[in-house]
Amino acid sequence: MFLSPGTQVGRYRILATLGAGGMGEVYRARDGRLDRDVAVKVLPEALATDPDRLRRFEQEARAAGQLNHPHILAIYDVGTHEGAPFVVYELLDGKTLAEWLKGAPLPLRKVLDVAIQIARGLAAAHERGIVHRDLKPENLFLTRDGRLKILDFGLAKLTRPESQLGSGRGSPPGSSTETGTILGTAGYMAPEQVRGERSDQRSDLFAFGCILHEMISGQRAFPGGNAIESMYAILNLEPVSLAELRPEVAPALEEFVRHCLEKEPARRFQSSQDACFALQAIGGTVGVPAPRPPSVRATTRARVQLAVASIALLVGGGVLGALFHHPSARAHIPIFHRLTFRRGLVEAARFGPGGRTIVYGAAWHGGPAEIFSTEADHPESRSLGYLNCELLAVSSSGEMAIKLQNGTLARVPLAGGAPREILEQVGGADWAADGSELAVTTAAATTLTASSSSMGWRLEFPIGKTLYASQTWISEPRISPDGSRVAFVDHTVGGDTGGSIAVVGLDGRKRTLTPWREWIRGVCWAPGGHEVWFAAPHSGQQWTLQAVTLAGKERVVMQIPGGAILKDIAPDGRVLLARVDTRVEAHGASAGEHQDRDVSCLDQTYVSDVSNDGRRLLLVEQGEGVGLSYTTYLREANGSTPIRLFEGLGTALSPDGKWVLALTKDRQPPLTLQPTGPGSPVQLERGPIERYDWASWFPDGKRIICSGREHGGESRCYVQDMSGGPPRSITPPGTNLYNPGAAVSPDGNYFIARNMDETATLYPLGGGAPQPVSGIMSGDYAIRWTGDGRGLFVATSPGGHVYRLDPSTGRRELWRVPAPSDSAGFRGISTVQITPDGRSCFYALTREVSDLYLLEGLR
Repeated sequence: MFLSPGTQVGRYRILATLGAGGMGEVYRARDGRLDRDVAVKVLPEALATDPDRLRRFEQEARAAGQLNHPHILAIYDVGTHEGAPFVVYELLDGKTLAEWLKGAPLPLRKVLDVAIQIARGLAAAHERGIVHRDLKPENLFLTRDGRLKILDFGLAKLTRPESQLGSGRGSPPGSSTETGTILGTAGYMAPEQVRGERSDQRSDLFAFGCILHEMISGQRAFPGGNAIESMYAILNLEPVSLAELRPEVAPALEEFVRHCLEKEPARRFQSSQDACFALQAIGGTVGVPAPRPPSVRATTRARVQLAVASIALLVGGGVLGALFHHPSARAHIPIFHRLTFRRGLVEAARFGPGGRTIVYGAAWHGGPAEIFSTEADHPESRSLGYLNCELLAVSSSGEMAIKLQNGTLARVPLAGGAPREILEQVGGADWAADGSELAVTTAAATTLTASSSSMGWRLEFPIGKTLYASQTWISEPRISPDGSRVAFVDHTVGGDTGGSIAVVGLDGRKRTLTPWREWIRGVCWAPGGHEVWFAAPHSGQQWTLQAVTLAGKERVVMQIPGGAILKDIAPDGRVLLARVDTRVEAHGASAGEHQDRDVSCLDQTYVSDVSNDGRRLLLVEQGEGVGLSYTTYLREANGSTPIRLFEGLGTALSPDGKWVLALTKDRQPPLTLQPTGPGSPVQLERGPIERYDWASWFPDGKRIICSGREHGGESRCYVQDMSGGPPRSITPPGTNLYNPGAAVSPDGNYFIARNMDETATLYPLGGGAPQPVSGIMSGDYAIRWTGDGRGLFVATSPGGHVYRLDPSTGRRELWRVPAPSDSAGFRGISTVQITPDGRSCFYALTREVSDLYLLEGLR
């Protein structure tokens, strides 16, 4: 079916033809409702003649439309036009990976960049249970700014006619499985697809390996003169070694490709998340010349032997190694064994006696903290029956040190039994190598002068003998193998996460080994006691496992993709490490909904504002998906695809929903008005303001209220007319705005600001003395005025419980308790937004999930 310019397809007006082929025609079109250009693909009419295929097509299209990820093509709509199904998706500017390749290899750095983006997109889709089944260079698109998009996700298995490649045993009519039907493109199909067997996410990973091989070598992994020859090669032959085709390829990258291309699904990576982890870990080895024997063409038998060797390296979790920073170690790849497979948070982990058993604490699927044991060779965990307590250490004699809910240290046999309480107000603990004594950190009164004292922290070893005392928190005590020293994190400054690695001897002499760091997560002694290892960010955001000698000389042991926590080191050098994924998600529910749902954009989404009717959300993304910068999105509360508005911090929607107040990343001027639809940004006069704090609207939309700082001054509040002119100060220095919805009252007569002492104050805009707001407690923050202007919604921090407050009397009524439907790894709620009628509520929560790994071969 050909559509001429001007044809109306639903609400979309065809503008021009973009391309055509066996899968249908693609057009540039205009979305009249949202006033934006989109792409419309009209699919073959044959789909409409098969009701079952059409039904499954629509089901898969809707499922794919729920995928909201920067590396997956966003699907906006699906429907039929004159009997032909069509799909509407975002319009891209760039070209496909097939057009980039054209029989030539890519630079290795580009290969890794593209591969990691593909792996991230696959991981996001596979997590939702959606498999591509036709991954190939033609279905991968690179935009002009280098972003990769996976096309046709979830649609390929239904839009490709079954007769195109032939079928095997055949599925019964109406079957929703693909067993017996060959789906995919010859040259990129997994062996199970060629055989007509059931395919899953591991089939996508095989195709991914084919694509990666082609990007590196410039030629297909399984070439053939026709489809039959390619499929025969997939089933029976091994691809030509990348070492022969491109000698500079790092061994780790070649091993990764081989692992993806295993004939049996059970021998490949078992998840795209693990594949992504592995790719990030090997990123630093790309471009490093690999030490290889003389270039002699390997025989098929030799290639098979090498593949078998690679399987042996990858058994038990399938994650490849990392970059070592000393040249002699670059060719050495540590082996990762994944030990946990449930969704939640791993808290502590220790090697048991002899190093075979591993004991760890975790909270799975939102349940209580529990202690488990497992073995590396059989990673099936067994609960030890201890709930709501924290594992601190395991002794060589088979005894655990645990912390009960009330903060009391207790001893309990690893084989089972009732805990025996020892000491109150304990932070951390560690057993000496012989299992005879414990080192502990405790919260206790510390003497300041002869006549005064305050609460501080002590490090004791053995219990009762103080080696070090501090007014600030100390954590992670670890006894050296010879028992002569205790290493710990000294949080002299920096609060809960920041600190320095320090050691103290039995004589009480303390030595600081490292400078202060913003994050330190895990401290352990290396075998022999000559180094202390710890996990911390290095050179910006990259997490690393680091080592420091007693003389203070530091080195990087390995880079770690994402966040990580060092848990334990065995005497033989094996390491327990938790890989951590921390996200900020937006959740909530509209009026009439009974369960909160996820409305996030990418990996760190905050709810900045919600429209008065609860239908539109202003979301600010600040994670890796936008390069750790602020980007503002507009999203319908019903869960439709978010619309990227601008780069910057959107603070508030205008009352008519047509504009957003926007600050720059560093909050420097200008303050701008960004349109939510057609239009151009409008820059507001800055006046004396040199740095903005926040901004909001008056209910009539004709004025704004903002807080900011003049040169060398404190923050104060200002009013500015939209008709023009600079902002005018309306409060004394030392005042700041609360949440945008809690700024100006619905009648426009008052606004709320907070003073330097964090007290909330009601300021009359027509003149008069400000009055304190009754009922806002320490840690509360005002969210929004109620619709009648007589009350305020306030939220507690932490916790996010929402109360309706009468500011004249201070009377509080619990209104809402935000509760995500998935509580796995839930760490707390930050910002909360609510509509004036209190019926729609959205909030940002922090979620931290982790997996435990055993590493072998680290040096």
